[in-house]
Amino acid sequence: MELANAKRRAKERPGTLTAVLTVVGYALVLGTLVGGLPIYPEISKETVNLLSHAIAGINTTATILLVLGWRWIRKGEVDKHRAAMGSAFLLILVFLVLYLLKTGGGGTKEIDLAMGPVKIAYFAMLAIHVLLSILAVPVVLYALILGVTHTPTELRNETPHKRIGRIAAGSWIVSLVLGVVTYLMLNHVYGYDFAAA
Repeated sequence: MELANAKRRAKERPGTLTAVLTVVGYALVLGTLVGGLPIYPEISKETVNLLSHAIAGINTTATILLVLGWRWIRKGEVDKHRAAMGSAFLLILVFLVLYLLKTGGGGTKEIDLAMGPVKIAYFAMLAIHVLLSILAVPVVLYALILGVTHTPTELRNETPHKRIGRIAAGSWIVSLVLGVVTYLMLNHVYGYDFAAA
């Protein structure tokens, strides 16, 4: 009964739920990156590296699922679309946990490269990745909440899910791809300096 009430409230006020979840997510990330939340266990540089590789794998898999989900909805395969988008979102939650653990408990990596065109390109891609990640959160959450709380017919006829979903998926895909490219540059092409948390 309580789950049904929660779903009904989410369906009636998807914007409110989106705002609350967005604020909670931003607070957790900012608290970790800026505030140094003391909730993470200390982890070694080796574990940071392992988590970096796992995160890249998760982001690559999520990107593939998003592209497949986008393709399936264009073909009218709603169930496959829902499964792909829901799975991509679950992977992003796993990513978030691992990223916060890596950053809050271990540290960060900084590219070991003299300033020049490659480093400028790296920072530009990283900046776009971070900006799109920040901007995508409420859009992705809103599209997801609509998708979970409405029937396919309602989504088509009564909500902006199609329009919002395009923006969410597009920005999410670009952000993830740039994240993986910068990961490859940092970890496999140019090297890095480690800054402990």
